[in-house]
Amino acid sequence: MSVKRARATDPALGALDPSLAASLLASAGDLAVVLDADGVVHQVLVSGDNTPLSEASTLWPGRYWPDTATSETRSKMETLTKEATLHGVSKRRQVNHHIGDASDVPISYVAMRLGKGGDIVAVGRDMRQVAALQQRLVESQQAMERDYWRLRHVETRYRLLFQLANDGILVLDASNMKVLDANQAAAHIFDEPVDRLIGRTFPFGVEPGAVRTVEELIATARSAGRAGDITITMSDGRDHHISASCFRQESATLLLLRVSPADSGGGNRAPGSSTRLLDLLERSPDAIVVTDLDGSILSANHAFLDMAEMASEDQVRGTTLSTYIGRPGADFPVFISMLRKHGAVRLMATSARGSLGLQSEVEVSAVWSPEGDRPCIAFTIRDIGRRLASGPQGARDLTRAVEELTGLVGRVSLRDLVRDTIDLVERHFIEAALELTNDNRTSAAEVLGVSRQSLYVKLRRHRLVSPDGERDEEGGG
Repeated sequence: MSVKRARATDPALGALDPSLAASLLASAGDLAVVLDADGVVHQVLVSGDNTPLSEASTLWPGRYWPDTATSETRSKMETLTKEATLHGVSKRRQVNHHIGDASDVPISYVAMRLGKGGDIVAVGRDMRQVAALQQRLVESQQAMERDYWRLRHVETRYRLLFQLANDGILVLDASNMKVLDANQAAAHIFDEPVDRLIGRTFPFGVEPGAVRTVEELIATARSAGRAGDITITMSDGRDHHISASCFRQESATLLLLRVSPADSGGGNRAPGSSTRLLDLLERSPDAIVVTDLDGSILSANHAFLDMAEMASEDQVRGTTLSTYIGRPGADFPVFISMLRKHGAVRLMATSARGSLGLQSEVEVSAVWSPEGDRPCIAFTIRDIGRRLASGPQGARDLTRAVEELTGLVGRVSLRDLVRDTIDLVERHFIEAALELTNDNRTSAAEVLGVSRQSLYVKLRRHRLVSPDGERDEEGGG
């Protein structure tokens, strides 16, 4: 025990000249700082061409070493020198320096005493790349979390519509024609439980003479993407309509078969299912609206009326969807183009406007039925204003805010417009950084490339924090 203590209090480097020892130690890290017993910097040696650390060699000598650190990490530097004086070697601690015009530079230090009562050498390692990697990891984790919950919401909506549909629906693997999924209506039509349908090879449950017709329908769907309705006879002797469409999912080709009784009043339909489905759609928290192919509204649920700030469906019926959703005259043609190309619109981000001025960010999904007596398009519109954003809210709102300032051209001088725009941009990017870092001001300052003191000044200037609301946040170490 006494031998170990002697080595800790009398390092082997104690016999070396402080400058020579600092040169040796600097090669093991990014910089070495030589201090006297009072903590005053004598010399700074930097390994390689490291800017802005190279500036420290001219700025720090003669200064009290803790004074070179930011206010929230100054106490750590004092602890480093005390531990080196008492025990010969300190624990590793991370501190932040503000060097020249650069933002806070995180450095991880270990301090050593050179001999009894001798100078202290602090060996530092630049942690900027590590901090950048940590920030990227946090951003990646947040993005994964957002994608996970978005997929959960999409899956929930898919399962709800899939199970409540009146028509029987089968999802097949196009490579082997095995059933991957089926809804309850399909179980009624084929008179088999859903779990027994899954895994079976289609076609089944049809008259032998109709098998060839079904195979031709599927071949048409594979080559053309979809195949229209045909009428076949099932094993129970009743006629059914069947249609097929082909789609890709995770590099696999799948077929979606829709089967419905030829007689709309057939006993295979669940009693009251149409009424129940319409009632659920009417009470859906997502806005649902049906338009014709020109965009004129045919019907809408209560959620859409709330979004449009209208009291009744009669007020919106006959008006165009572009009045409330997207850019007037611009987004609806995009919806039509995507429907013609892909058959559906999925989670397209745009904005919604109410008649009383309420605006919100929304996601639009749509399907259409371009054939038949009344061609129409069904839109599902979800308000995503309160959802965990895919990007900082400040950055998303910035374009709209600048557009509002643009409307002041001609009424306000250019100088005032430029000044207000700069303040607006600065405020929004600060808000975006705070949102991205979950209101961690130390991390927000690093993201913005400013010192923490400078960030506090800007927070007070933009009234984003009250003077008594400031709190110190311990840096990493």
